[in-house]
Amino acid sequence: MQTLAGAPAILRAARRAGDKPNLLFLWTDQQRADTMAAYGNPRFRVPAMNRLAAQSVVFDRAYVTQPVCTPSRSSVMTGLWPHQSGCVRNNIPMRAETRTLPELAGDAACRTGYMGKWHLGDEIFPQHGFEEWRAIEDGIYRKFYSAGRDRNARSAYHHFLTRQGYKPGAENDFSRNFATTLPVEHSKPSFLAGEASNFILRHRAEPWMLYVNFLEPHTPFGSALDDLHSEEEAPLKNVPGTPLGPEPEWYKRRRGKGPGRRLQRQARNYAGLCSLVDQALSRILWTLEATGQAENTIVVYTSDHGEMMGAHGLMAKQVMYEEAVHVPLLMRVPFRPLKPHHVPQPVSHIDIVPTLLELLGRKETGLAGRSLVPLLAGGTRPDNHVFLEWTADASDSGEGPNGRAVVSPDGYKLVLYDTDHSLLFDHNKDPQELNNAYGKPEYAAVQARLRKKIEDWQKQVKDTQPLPTQKNPSA
Repeated sequence: MQTLAGAPAILRAARRAGDKPNLLFLWTDQQRADTMAAYGNPRFRVPAMNRLAAQSVVFDRAYVTQPVCTPSRSSVMTGLWPHQSGCVRNNIPMRAETRTLPELAGDAACRTGYMGKWHLGDEIFPQHGFEEWRAIEDGIYRKFYSAGRDRNARSAYHHFLTRQGYKPGAENDFSRNFATTLPVEHSKPSFLAGEASNFILRHRAEPWMLYVNFLEPHTPFGSALDDLHSEEEAPLKNVPGTPLGPEPEWYKRRRGKGPGRRLQRQARNYAGLCSLVDQALSRILWTLEATGQAENTIVVYTSDHGEMMGAHGLMAKQVMYEEAVHVPLLMRVPFRPLKPHHVPQPVSHIDIVPTLLELLGRKETGLAGRSLVPLLAGGTRPDNHVFLEWTADASDSGEGPNGRAVVSPDGYKLVLYDTDHSLLFDHNKDPQELNNAYGKPEYAAVQARLRKKIEDWQKQVKDTQPLPTQKNPSA
């Protein structure tokens, strides 16, 4: 008994399987699904992600609600569509009365923490049911703080860097670009790994919910692991991938000059950022297991949206191509008799909150999504259509038209834009989305069926966005 008796008291206070479960919610920013072995990529050096996936239910076709940060994050945290929460574009703060999962669960005995990027308003200040808060972003969001917030306050990561002897730059900030120059041990993922591990250790004797959100592999694409992957290990995919048939003019305006050595360099750096997250993930999961809590903790892993990385000649997100809207989604629920398996039906981020509430023994009416628990158990759900939104920014012509989309369980995707070309892809024949079938006579029945699905969904969720006429507006 030397190990137990000689350990600090906090290490002797183990909880047992069957106690009220914990939640460890791990997510990234801008991570495509095809960055780990479970999604067909054995080349990226992400052993912790691959191990977690092997122990989890893997949702093969998980989609965001809107392919950009703030709207997507609002859905993950609240179970509401962006048009319901009001977070329809980046940097719109979440309303105070909008409840996140900890607020919906309403468990006063549960310790709560949020660490990492937030991007839902008042970036560095504790809010929305989270008691402990460890922010990593500063100046980029300061102009969006609410009135009365202290603009001289700095994030926990800022103070961590100053303790390491680093000197902030202009306006007393450490920029994102500066962070890319740091050694692994001083990177944002490593900082979050230490803070998360400390939280898990301190609260091992009581139930807890902890969200850890990594900025990486979001831009800027750079880190100490830039050269970890070769070009063969980080190949470009679906490049140039310019589709046949009409394409939204908005997409064409976003398209750059195409691939080249710089894009290949970015792809390697992107893979390195995934590995940077992976080493942090490994430390967090090790702490969970070493403190005896792994068997009583729900673990979720996902990302707020994907990254085009040159596919279709595009970068970043904001479009409805698979590379931007399809993300990893892993769930490990060890205290339920669930075997690791793959779920082939499409699912949405909108379903995460009701799923977690059910697993935590809570129920909440009025949420837009449906629990994934039947799919976790190996069953099915009726009508597994997935919907997506895009809301234009009238003050910025670069943000494109308004759009609504549906992904069907039988392999089709319909994207309707109000003032631009719409899209229809048949993933059964065209998994890389190279042939826009919108308006083609042979797809008329499919197009009409999926349009009806969007119309019915809009009525159900009180979405008033007008849809375009049946033909492309400029066709």
